[in-house]
Amino acid sequence: MPTATAAPPPVSPATCGPGSLPERGVQGDVPAADRDSGRSTRGYRCNISLMGEYTGHGSGVTSTSYDHCGYMGTLFPGSLVGPDTGVAVIDAANPARPTRSATLRAPAMIAGTWESLKTNRNSKLLVGTGVPLLFGAGLLAVYDVSDCAHPRLLNDGGPGSLNAPLPITAHEGGFSPDGRTYWTSGLGPGLISAVDLRNPSRPSVVAQSLTGLEAHGVGVSPDGRTLYLSHNFGGISIYDVSDVQLRRPNPQIRKLSQLSWSNGWATQHSIPVSYGTKQFLFTALEGGSGGVKVVDVTDRRTPRQVNNIKLAINLPENQARGLASSMGGGAFAYESHYCAADRQVDPTALACGWISSGIRVFDVRNPLRVKEIAYYNPPAKTNRHTELWNSSHALASVLGIPLLSAPAILQSLAQGNFDPRQALSNRSGRLLGDLSTDWCFSPPEWRGNKLYATCSDNGFQVLELTNDVYTPPPNQRSTIGS
Repeated sequence: MPTATAAPPPVSPATCGPGSLPERGVQGDVPAADRDSGRSTRGYRCNISLMGEYTGHGSGVTSTSYDHCGYMGTLFPGSLVGPDTGVAVIDAANPARPTRSATLRAPAMIAGTWESLKTNRNSKLLVGTGVPLLFGAGLLAVYDVSDCAHPRLLNDGGPGSLNAPLPITAHEGGFSPDGRTYWTSGLGPGLISAVDLRNPSRPSVVAQSLTGLEAHGVGVSPDGRTLYLSHNFGGISIYDVSDVQLRRPNPQIRKLSQLSWSNGWATQHSIPVSYGTKQFLFTALEGGSGGVKVVDVTDRRTPRQVNNIKLAINLPENQARGLASSMGGGAFAYESHYCAADRQVDPTALACGWISSGIRVFDVRNPLRVKEIAYYNPPAKTNRHTELWNSSHALASVLGIPLLSAPAILQSLAQGNFDPRQALSNRSGRLLGDLSTDWCFSPPEWRGNKLYATCSDNGFQVLELTNDVYTPPPNQRSTIGS
């Protein structure tokens, strides 16, 4: 079993031009002094400006976008709070004034979409699975987003609904590039499922495999024949899924290889890209300060880590500084989570949600010599819990305190008297999260020199790269959106 090499130094920090409001600590840090003084409520920016935003009641764990629209993920039980329960559809045709145009209320959307909400530009479909508490099963909703501001539910009452649950587990998910297959994985019992969407009104499971602890996010090769599955603890596995892609009878999911590392854990997802004849992955980790691994997968049977994208705050020598500034900030601090490349072939830039470090943008024209070119860490919503009952950050900040333990939540839900708004107003005890930063979990998705980014507390944002730090490549297309 190959093991990854040690991490190199952090990427060089961005040089901030006019209009910037730079970080005052080490790269990626929001110092304790800034949190305590309220400075973090102004945010930090470098070569990026905010064009427009829609906050609503915050966003669940991950959100997605298609064409000129954003879709804000939900988090249970905040997703139950009305009147607009469900996934908010944001029309950003006017990027300076994004507006809510619809709400998606299929059971899977109200149950909480966690990290499953994804779109596909080829099939023009949006899919989300129901994940109430880290883990879900059965519920899957398929929407036609060809009119992106007014999606149409395709499997209402059919497979994936409350009436006809699918035999799947849910936490994460992702499309094959052609949009014909949606892969869903669950944290337990480690089951990966291939959902056939050739008839999107009747999704069906065509293949499954038990994967144990290999049960987090996915990446799929451009031809749909290779699946890169993230481990919950330190690594990825590579699977041949040609049988599924070609819809062969009795399709098999065959494991080809595995790459493990001790530098970081909780692998999130992988983005397949190519430079000439070489095939690489940008693989983001959400735990252990692992950053984003760059993995050479030209030979699928012998993957090799060749680089590691980290901010200065992720280095071992800055661990004490990071702990000091983020104590009370929640279960997550300065970690990468979801990324998006500006294109699949010869990408020039990678944008990542780096949780409390905000949105980070890197020059990746040479994947072995990556440098940061811009960042945007949105204004902290300190002490504004009661407005943000769908925010994964705000809800986690309250649901984690001893006074509101999981058994008490479940009992309140069973009795029908649990109100997240009341819980969010309870400031007694030590909060797990003080909202002195935001949590940026979602992939910042490319629209020319603009990014559609969604963070837990600030919601959907349209960002524009400035100071000529980035020129969109010809015929640029988003890796996840349109």
